[in-house]
Amino acid sequence: MKQITFADRLRYQFDNTMSKGTIALIGWLFVVSAVMILCASLVVIIGGLAPAPAEGGNPSVWEVIWMSAMRAMDAGTVAGDTGSWTFRLTMLAITLGGIFVVSILIGVLTSGIEGKLEELRKGRSFVVEQNHTVILGWSPQIFTIIAELVIANSNQGGGCIAILAEKDKVEMEDEIRAKLGRTGRTRIVCRTGSPIDMSDLEIINPHSARSIIILADDSPNPDSHVIKTTLALINNPRRRPQPYHLVTEVRHPKNVEIIRAIGGQEVEPILAPDLISRITVQTCRQSGLSVVYSDLLDFSGDEIYFQSEPGLVGQTFGQALLAYEDSAVIGLCSKDGQVRLNPPVETVIEAGDQIIAISQDDDTIRLSGQTPAINTEAICPASTSEEMPVRTLILGWNWRAPLIISELDHYVPSGSEVMIVADTPEEEVEQVGQSLDLRHLTVSFRTGDTTDRRTLDELSISTFQHVIVLSYSDQLEPQDADSQTLITLLHLRAISEQSGDTFSIVSEMLDVRNRELAEVTRADDFIVSDKLVSLLLTQISENKKLAAVFADLFDPEGCELYLKPAANYVAAGQPVNFYTIVEAARQRGETAIGYRLRAQTDDAAQAYGVRVNPAKSKAITLSADDRIIVLAES
Repeated sequence: MKQITFADRLRYQFDNTMSKGTIALIGWLFVVSAVMILCASLVVIIGGLAPAPAEGGNPSVWEVIWMSAMRAMDAGTVAGDTGSWTFRLTMLAITLGGIFVVSILIGVLTSGIEGKLEELRKGRSFVVEQNHTVILGWSPQIFTIIAELVIANSNQGGGCIAILAEKDKVEMEDEIRAKLGRTGRTRIVCRTGSPIDMSDLEIINPHSARSIIILADDSPNPDSHVIKTTLALINNPRRRPQPYHLVTEVRHPKNVEIIRAIGGQEVEPILAPDLISRITVQTCRQSGLSVVYSDLLDFSGDEIYFQSEPGLVGQTFGQALLAYEDSAVIGLCSKDGQVRLNPPVETVIEAGDQIIAISQDDDTIRLSGQTPAINTEAICPASTSEEMPVRTLILGWNWRAPLIISELDHYVPSGSEVMIVADTPEEEVEQVGQSLDLRHLTVSFRTGDTTDRRTLDELSISTFQHVIVLSYSDQLEPQDADSQTLITLLHLRAISEQSGDTFSIVSEMLDVRNRELAEVTRADDFIVSDKLVSLLLTQISENKKLAAVFADLFDPEGCELYLKPAANYVAAGQPVNFYTIVEAARQRGETAIGYRLRAQTDDAAQAYGVRVNPAKSKAITLSADDRIIVLAES
């Protein structure tokens, strides 16, 4: 066993001090410089080597120390020294020592600055922000979310978006800059760390955040990451006493209740597959509905707001429908927080109730104060028609297909049929079909290549009312899957043009950039899954009450959006204002929020003919092929 000596202990203490970093090294250099200057000063003072000053006498002790210090710091000072050679050599020695110390000091400072810059590059510094939006995790959806938050913050003087993900800080910043460019007055702060680590969460300062968005990653079990992150936030011993506002994406239905049990009223889980399947089913039956949803969900057009309106207290919901020129009332939020879309027109608005309205901004919801001009002669009488069984064709297959079939069963009448054609093992599809509890649908399947024109020609597509094209996202990369979808859509367009038959086509796209390429196929609607989920996450992060609104819109048991023939409401070819259309819908127990012009359905610059929340006093002339967008039970 080695005997520990005093030198070993001294060396050990020295090593510990040196390991403390730049400040410790500078301290040691200061000590060495001070010792060197004092020793040289003692030699000069004891030996009387310093030259006499101009005014005569001997220099003071402090003057000698100052002289030595200046030569240690500035090598050029020694060139002007006079006096004995002993004095000059002493000054030369302290100058050489100073050069050594200063050189080391420069190196230490350079290394310290580089180390600090590297630390900043790693994104580990604390975020000193208040009322900011926090995004935990990283996925392709983040770019849509940031873009929408930037728009939302533009009329609020800017804001801050803080991102924490297990990704290099500089890489995150570079990707955001490349995808989105300038973000105006909205600051984007990126930090590197694990959202499930409580220590890393402190970096992003979630306790001062206005809202927190938790993104699902691309792992085989993304919900586990979401659950752990929610636990790390809710059960953090350093958490704030006020409730958080958490919004998260969930992939499996069974995990929704788990997350609600963890976060209670603090978290709003968005079941993404369920959402997309419902939108797909509703859109395949209502051409143009995806454009309406996109308009309501993004921040670039009109959004849904909650507004207290004392001037409407005591009036009915039916009267409120006609009380605004630039806003479309769609429902009421009672003082106890209950959301009701398209309630009965005789519902009385009570004190404390809020109007739910579609408007350009929250400050544009203003009572018109005018009596609306309604052309009652142009209103068509209400009529009812029995819905006939429908045939739906699904081309392609992925894990969302069973959800779509199950949702479709809620909307179609008995006797309806769905046929699935996909390049997928028949046993896999049949097994899924047998597990579904369908009441109105019968399901059939055949194997085939949906990109092969001969396969499509054999299907007699003209006998189907609706066609849904799903991407092979389970088997292919996004770009390859979208390429197959595009080929299928081109074949469908050619079949429709050659036969002259019409059928609605709804297609699923994985990459939003491919939507523009797909417009040449003239499909009725495109469902971009990630974008719609991102838009919904952003909307609810900005206003928690919207979760109940969209839950009602997407629920087959509640009120949904429909695009119904304009001729069912007002006389075709006759100029009418939108007040008249609202009144026509009101008489049917429906709420009109816009219209779609058939002539502009292929024009992206005209929002594919969709007008949500038009000015009510402006006259329009609708044809029999145009549609009125209404909230209705059926």
